[in-house]
Amino acid sequence: MAGSINAGSFDAGPFNAVILAGGTAARLDGADKASVELAGRTLLSWALDAVVDAGEVVVVGDAVPTERPVTFTREDPRHGGPVAALLTGRDALLHERAWLAVLACDMPHLTTSTFRRLREAAAGRDGAVLVGPDGRRQLAFVAAVAALDAVRPDHEAQHGAALQPLLARLDLVEVSSVGAEHRDVDTWADLRDLSS
Repeated sequence: MAGSINAGSFDAGPFNAVILAGGTAARLDGADKASVELAGRTLLSWALDAVVDAGEVVVVGDAVPTERPVTFTREDPRHGGPVAALLTGRDALLHERAWLAVLACDMPHLTTSTFRRLREAAAGRDGAVLVGPDGRRQLAFVAAVAALDAVRPDHEAQHGAALQPLLARLDLVEVSSVGAEHRDVDTWADLRDLSS
């Protein structure tokens, strides 16, 4: 596959994580998704739990209180879309590690087990991406940083870019979601359904 870099053998050591939390949330009336609560906890708290094994976490979104130390940053200009957010988060990391976990903050059923499965599946590939029952790739994946860096667009091209074309340039293995891992919160109805 064009742009593919073999990431080598699976590295069970620390990885970094980027949580995308800076979207417009238009279907949630512009609410800050990171602060929306499910079962008494914010969506950001659920996301942080899913990557508790990460050595360093960057949240691309407005700063909110967290129980765990994280770095907050924003893409410039704001609301640049998932590619700009992902790469802004990657660039804000202080320590280089071979693997990067990426997730949207609105997927509260992602767990450490999800990312363990993704990382194990990524052995010898550029990464692994979670796939829902409908076959659609989710905004939950792991990627070799070297492979991601090799296909990243320049700063100007990042703004407004769709994520799937970028991921298509990587050799990603697809990993089926388990249970409700793939479900996200795009609307208030989604939140009610996940709460029931």
